[in-house]
Amino acid sequence: MCGIVGIVAKTAVNQALYDGLTVLQHRGQDAAGIATYEDGHLFLRKSAGYVRDVFRTRHMRNLRGRMGIGHVRYPTAGVSSNAEAQPFYVNSPYGITLGHNGNLTNSEQLKQELFEEDLRHINTDSDSEVLLNVFAHELQRSGKLRIDSNDIFNAIEKVHQRCKGGYAAISMITGVGIIGFRDPHGIRPIVYGKRETDLGTEYMIASESVAIDVLGFELIGDIAPGEVIFISKEGELLRKQCAPKKEMAPCIFEYVYLARPDSIIDGISVHKARMRMGEALAQKIRRQWGEHDVDVVIPIPDTSRTAALELAHELKVNYREGFVKNRYIPRTFIMPGQALRQKSVRQKLNAIGLEFEGKNVLLVDDSIVRGTTSSQIIQMAREAGAKKVYFASAAPPVAYPNVYGIDMPTGEELIGASRSVDEVGILIGADKIIYQDLDDLVDAARKGNMEVKRFDLSCFDGDYVTGDVNETYLNRIEALRSDEAKSQRASTHNALSDMHNSEEMPADV
Repeated sequence: MCGIVGIVAKTAVNQALYDGLTVLQHRGQDAAGIATYEDGHLFLRKSAGYVRDVFRTRHMRNLRGRMGIGHVRYPTAGVSSNAEAQPFYVNSPYGITLGHNGNLTNSEQLKQELFEEDLRHINTDSDSEVLLNVFAHELQRSGKLRIDSNDIFNAIEKVHQRCKGGYAAISMITGVGIIGFRDPHGIRPIVYGKRETDLGTEYMIASESVAIDVLGFELIGDIAPGEVIFISKEGELLRKQCAPKKEMAPCIFEYVYLARPDSIIDGISVHKARMRMGEALAQKIRRQWGEHDVDVVIPIPDTSRTAALELAHELKVNYREGFVKNRYIPRTFIMPGQALRQKSVRQKLNAIGLEFEGKNVLLVDDSIVRGTTSSQIIQMAREAGAKKVYFASAAPPVAYPNVYGIDMPTGEELIGASRSVDEVGILIGADKIIYQDLDDLVDAARKGNMEVKRFDLSCFDGDYVTGDVNETYLNRIEALRSDEAKSQRASTHNALSDMHNSEEMPADV
């Protein structure tokens, strides 16, 4: 999960790109970057850290031009480092930058092809760099000094043929324009909009519609699966479908957790989808637990608030805010290590004792992934005086890894992978646990746009829409994404950094 943004405007875009990335900060808190273009020159600033920390006044002044792209990173593998920050850049051909949200499932095969056949070198472990180099190679095949939109569309058509998995990307070709494209299944979200000014029409591409809204652009719509949007540096917009039509299957976890509630993705309001999730969960509680003794419904902020409020309304039970959130702590789901996640839960949330003391409490969360956060929050509720603590998840058990850009390891790190509902309840310390049914989750999202016939539900049912994910691949990503593997890579990275720093120090230091 990452956030991407691109703008072609009539005035400087550096501040607008910064503001857009700030709005999309929830999609990635590991690193940020912006690339702009002016008068034949490319300007790039990227580094590990929050948007507010990466870009200082001196950096913003250097990001000149009326065209640019930006990226916020959340790593599914690898470590926090400047080298992994995006946008990535290749100087040949033409000078191309790219920011990517998603994950290529055939990146290892592509790396080998790029090295052996395309004679290109990949410098990081990021599949985003692979995607960029595939695009660059296919664009280079035009053999032209000056390219046009048809050359770009032909190159992206080849990208769709070669690259498998889930990807939404924004690329900038120096002196030419900005391109936005999406995988043929439409797994990861990407939208575009326009803004009329006295100087002319400006265009923007982003991961979520909320960024379009906040910057004063009018939402045109989603980039369709397999579609390409090209915006020239002069401000002309062209569209073309560049992949054979396949069944659209957007990731349903965007509606459960990833996206902001004020976004609209593929015509579906995230806020209303979450309302319907709460209603469906309440109906299940009525069916299976008609004589419940819940005194109060309390959400685990922030993502579950909408579902929890509707659930309480349907059950005619009091809704209360029982946790105060420290907004300066990152989202624990996307933190890169178990120890850091465990530490941050206590720092992030604090219970209001008056809402728990002597009550039977139903806690509502958007999902249960590792169970780490859930168990700690349940313990906090008990320490605050709750008599009984029940736990409801607005999503079904997460039982399989997501291979399209969300960090969901397999094995013991997924608490619902090989355990019954009761076993999960015991492990997290709940008196009772209630999961959303998968059919109800699908209905909650689909009612926002009945033209979406299928969602990617792979983390719940193990059915991977691209059809190229097998046990061998899952075992490989498990080895890459486990907390132990990440910890080892981080130690190696830190050791190399320390060695590099010590070599640069004066002898008398």
